[in-house]
Amino acid sequence: MNEESPLQRVDICILGAGPGGAAAALQLSRLGLPCLVVDKAVFPRDKVCGDGLSGKVLTILNRIDPSVAQRLSIADSKADSWGVSFIAPNRIGIDIPLKPDYERQMDKPVGFVCRRVDFDDLLVQELRQRPGVTLLEGASLDEFRLESDGWLLTGKGGVGLRVKAKLVIVANGTHSSFARDVAGHEMHPDHHCGGVRAYYQGVKGCHPHHFIELHFLKGVLPGYFWIFPLPGGRANVGLGMLSSAISRRKVNLRKLLQETVAEDPVMRERFRDATLEGRIDGYGLPLGSARRALVGERYMLVGDAGHLIDPFTGEGIGNAMYAGYYAAQRAALALQSDDFSAKALAPYEADVYRVLGPELDISHRLQKMVRYPWLFNFLMRIGARNRELRELMTCMFNDVDLRHRFRDPRFYLRLLFSHG
Repeated sequence: MNEESPLQRVDICILGAGPGGAAAALQLSRLGLPCLVVDKAVFPRDKVCGDGLSGKVLTILNRIDPSVAQRLSIADSKADSWGVSFIAPNRIGIDIPLKPDYERQMDKPVGFVCRRVDFDDLLVQELRQRPGVTLLEGASLDEFRLESDGWLLTGKGGVGLRVKAKLVIVANGTHSSFARDVAGHEMHPDHHCGGVRAYYQGVKGCHPHHFIELHFLKGVLPGYFWIFPLPGGRANVGLGMLSSAISRRKVNLRKLLQETVAEDPVMRERFRDATLEGRIDGYGLPLGSARRALVGERYMLVGDAGHLIDPFTGEGIGNAMYAGYYAAQRAALALQSDDFSAKALAPYEADVYRVLGPELDISHRLQKMVRYPWLFNFLMRIGARNRELRELMTCMFNDVDLRHRFRDPRFYLRLLFSHG
């Protein structure tokens, strides 16, 4: 569009149709509230990501609409993943199932690995069928002006698409201009991660139940190397590191990934017959290690736009979808009371940090420990023999309501002195 379009007036405009925006729109539809969803991409589209879907994704989809969760569970495009393997610099590993006694319940998976081009398209297909959801693809809203009756959202220079919204749910990702220009969120190297991702065919030694792997190798610290198994013998392989460390050490992540695959003694054997498909792509992750304001006058920030990515595992999809769900719940109350002030929207931020905050906090502590390989090795030895820690980490991936246990200092004392 290069000419000014007629002004569209809506109650709720969602910027971004990724997992966070889609979750918000699906929940609004369930509540009978119409919304406009705008995304600059045309789906299906690729998104550079680790492709891991933890148990939180299925949990929140079941809360929004169990039929969507069921369609994801039977989709051919994903691999059922039953856990996470953490491997310390000393090569000691801990396998954390996503569900207790999962081998007795393998007809009911809770975690998956699914390329974002497929997962996001599955959600968009749901949006296209939902009553009350208007989806505009290939459209961009780049300029924002707060007026007395809502936000005026337009394309660059005020031309193209023009929307007046009483409330904006901002879910348009890492490079959100709204989050930067309106909310004032800037990238801080100590709370931002650079990553690279590639697809390989034929990686050896993957877990038979598709556990995703996080390797904290000496050569990549303070980052980590990952392998996420996909259907058909393919794997998402990548490497992530704090942006401050990348800058300080002058690291080329693409080169480091290739060196790890070719030279690390364990990985060299596992990748001996593997082939790289396509190219190695890079991306940035705004981490939830520093809490950001998620609300302002007539807006709420969701997912990557709100810096909600797990600082230890890099998970962002489940966190974004939880935030999208709570944003929709708060939007419904705001419409009912006709109050879209920052004060009225503040409980959304409280809900997000109540649910996700304990995990983000403990993940930040674990992230700091990675800077000290001897300490990380020590804790992994403890974890390898401590059943309580393994069980709690299982809950961390699946049941957000149990994470308050991480706040109890007695828990850490038990870790040090228990041999369960």
